[in-house]
Parts: sequence; structure tokens; C-alpha cells
Amino acid sequence: MHHDHSGVIMLFNWSGTRAQLGLCGVGLLCWGTLLVAPADSAEADQTRPNIVVFLVDDMGVMDTSVPFLTDGQGTPKRYPLNDYYRTPNMEKLAASGIRFNNFCAMSVCSPTRISIMTGQNAARHRATNWINPATDNRGPLGPPDWNWQGIEEGDVTLPAVLRESGYHTIHVGKAHFGPTDSFGSEPLNLGFEENVAGAAFGAPGSYYGELDYGMNHPRRANHAVPHLEAYHGTDTFLTEALTLEAKKKLAAAVADGAPFFLHMAHYAVHAPFESDPRFAENYMDQGKPANGQAFATLIEGMDRSLGMLVEQLQELGVAENTLILFLGDNGSDAPLGHQHSVACAAPLRGKKGSHYEGGMRVPFIAAWAARNEENPLQQQTPIPAGGLQSQIASVQDLFPTIAALAEADLPGDHIIDGYSLDKLLTGQLDESRPQTFLMHYPHAPHRSDYFTSYREDHWKVIYHYVPSDVSGGSHYQLYNLESDPFESTDLSVSHPEELAHMMQGLIDYLENYDAAYPLVDKQGEQRRFPQLPK
Repeated sequence: MHHDHSGVIMLFNWSGTRAQLGLCGVGLLCWGTLLVAPADSAEADQTRPNIVVFLVDDMGVMDTSVPFLTDGQGTPKRYPLNDYYRTPNMEKLAASGIRFNNFCAMSVCSPTRISIMTGQNAARHRATNWINPATDNRGPLGPPDWNWQGIEEGDVTLPAVLRESGYHTIHVGKAHFGPTDSFGSEPLNLGFEENVAGAAFGAPGSYYGELDYGMNHPRRANHAVPHLEAYHGTDTFLTEALTLEAKKKLAAAVADGAPFFLHMAHYAVHAPFESDPRFAENYMDQGKPANGQAFATLIEGMDRSLGMLVEQLQELGVAENTLILFLGDNGSDAPLGHQHSVACAAPLRGKKGSHYEGGMRVPFIAAWAARNEENPLQQQTPIPAGGLQSQIASVQDLFPTIAALAEADLPGDHIIDGYSLDKLLTGQLDESRPQTFLMHYPHAPHRSDYFTSYREDHWKVIYHYVPSDVSGGSHYQLYNLESDPFESTDLSVSHPEELAHMMQGLIDYLENYDAAYPLVDKQGEQRRFPQLPK
């Protein structure tokens, strides 16, 4: 693995606090307290864990009834949005496992998804924007050498590594790894043995079976979700159809006997915000607009899917040996307010596509599908019930974490920017990890344009390649997320030494990743590079 990160790296004073969730109210049975039946032979004989990555599109850290943010003492703190959403199965998962409250993703989808597949930061793999299936969407000043093709032939991918190691690899749901007819547009090319519903696009044509998931939509037939013809013309919502298909694949995989990797990548909760009728009544009297209510039904439908899959794993007798990694792919896209304000991810500022924390902070939960402290695999990776992890981690960490759990061999020449989460999953402090995260978006137009943000400990700097009203006419914004977690006070003028230090770290990381930079003008090839403050 390659970890030649230059620049000064500092570790913040992390207390390692664990907090019990206290989420198991009346009528809510926590997985952590289930009485588990004795393991069957398949459970007992397995030497490597089954792994489920449960990836939710456009779900930010506040789009859930599980409180991820904490107060000054490190205790989970509820905010109004936590009381708006209904995610009882996420509550069970968090009570049974560990939550990360500083888990970061790229601010748009394809960069995150390819980072999960490769273990590389988006600045390195250069798929730094969402991939338009039909047209190179680098933007007016975007870098011509960005990676619009996404994952290409010869690239090392997580499912290919796992498959080579003996895992049965399954993709269900959204892919969005490359444009139409590219190598990366087909998950079967990337090491998945099975693909249900994965294609080049990110937004579904429709969530409704009555519209054949877009095929019979008057304007969105080019985004019709494939492979679900059995549900066409029915009232089966897309989220449920994908879950039913995943259950079939899981049953077949368990019968096959090999350990499995399920990449369960829901189209939910991406637009179009079509209401899931199963849950619509729960949000009618909450004072939110119709599209905000529809978004909440998509959240609850996703949560129902999580519960259905956990029940399936338990019924199949493999829950003890199955590790679930639950996360979102970028910040919230809830239609509840302005993109740069404290609104849809309140109290965090911003949303999907923006340079604020609301654009790149996502939920992350790790838990065994059924707890049993006597299980050998769980003894190897003992995840505390109701645990809380505050160290910075990110989507690029999934690749090395899963590969290590699977005891998979990695090509020696494949650069991995992520670090294994092994110690963090057990609730410990890992001093070997740099407390940093770089998010590079050299494109436009989106909620924020042409920017790079860099976190180091509790400091965060944003460099705007093209200053605008959004950045106050400056290249720089600087925040202390310890004293100002909601990014209300820009310290770039009042703290020049810290600004210079953070900008040097940002520049060092970009150079280490061999990043692509935006252009000075549309006609030329001259690049805009980040500059140290004068």
C-alpha cells in the first residue's frame, strides 16, 4: 500500500468516548439483545466474514432518526431532523454496532462510488464529478484530463479482488461507475458475478412499478432501471423490488457455500422525489413541503429494506458471520432549503454538491447482523454495541478494510489512499491514521463550483479557484469545526498562520494525488493551481 502523504500531519486529542444509543424504546427490539440460536454448520465453519455494503444514494448524516452529531461531552445529540425521519432499523443497527460521526464522502456520487471500488481518493482516480452518461460534463473551465470514463479496463476493483479470493460478488441497485457503453457502465466487467439494476445513470427513471421504473415514463425512459421486468405493472416500489431481488441473491449465495460480498446500492433517496405510498401518511402533518415529505418516505423505505435484509440473513443462518457496513455516498439532497444555508442538513450547513460539511458528511454504521461475542469472526473484529467513533474516516477506507477482512491478496502496484478501519471499528483510537480528508471538485456547475476542501483534525480550509459571492469574493474560507461545527465564522483573515498551514496541506495532498486542475480560460490549456495566501 502507498501512503506517502506529504505535509505536516497532526492528531487531535480524541477521547475515544463511547456512548450508548438509548434508542430501543417501547416495541423496538434491538438486534444487540437478540437471543441467537446456536450456529448451524455453515455458520460455524466459516473462516472469513460475509460482507454487505449498504450504500444509500444522497443520504447525509442528518437524514435519519439516529443522532450522529454530539454535544461538547461527546454524547449523541438529537436535532429536529432526527425527530422528523423514521429509521428504526438504522436505530437497531447502531445500537448493535458502532457509528462514526466524522465519516466523509465526496460531495457527489460517482467520485464516492469509484473511491469505494478502488480505495483511492477522487483526486487520484480523477473521476471528480458525477458522470453524465451521455456527455462529458467537466464544466466550462473543468479539466480536460478528468476521468469521465470512470472505471476502465485494467483498473483494480474491490469486487474483482474479492472474487479472486473466493467470494461470491453481487451488485444490486445503482452503479454509475462510467458513461453509457463504457467498460465501467457494466458492473459485471468490474468483478461482480451478478448485477441487478446497475447501469450508467444515477437517477432512476421512476420509483413506480406502474411506470415500469421509467420505461413507460414520458420523459425518463432513458433512465429506466433494468432487470426488473418481473415487477413491471405492479405496485412494487423500486426500493422494495431491489430488496426482493437481493434476498433471492443472498439465498442462492448461502446455498452455494462461499462467503459473499453484497454491494446493496439503493437508488433511493435520489431524485425524482416520488412518494413511497407505504409511508406517506407518516409525514403529512409534519409541516414539510410535498417533496420534503416524499424524500422522507424514500428514507423510510430504504430503512425498511435494511430490516428486510437483516431478517433474511438471520433466517438463512448466516447473520453472525455477516458484517454490515452502512453509509451514504454524499451529503443530503433533502429538498428542505437553500443549498448553502443551514436547512436540509441542519444544524450542518450546506447539502450535496456544496463545499460545506452538509455536502460531504455521511452516516456510517458498522455492525454484525446478529451479535454473538462467542463467534470467532466477531472475536477477531469485536464491534462494541452502541459504540461511537469520532476519528475522521472516509469512503476510501472501505477497500483496504474489506480486503483485509477477506484476507484478499492485493496487486503490489495498486496505490491505495485509504487506511484500514480495523481499530476504529472496535472503538479504539488509531494513531497511525492521519486525521485528514481532501475533497476535490474542479468542475461546474453545481451547488458549489471549482473548489477543494481539506480537513485536518478540527480545522477545515476551502480553496475556491474562481472566487464568487459564495466565497465572499475570496479564494479562502477557514473554519474551526471544534469551536464552530456548523461553519458560521470564516477565520481565514483572522488566523493567517493556520490558513497558511492548512493551504500547504491541501496543496501537498493534491500534488501527492496527481490531481487535475481547472483551466484559466475556456480556450487555453493553462491551469488554475491553488495558491498559498500572501
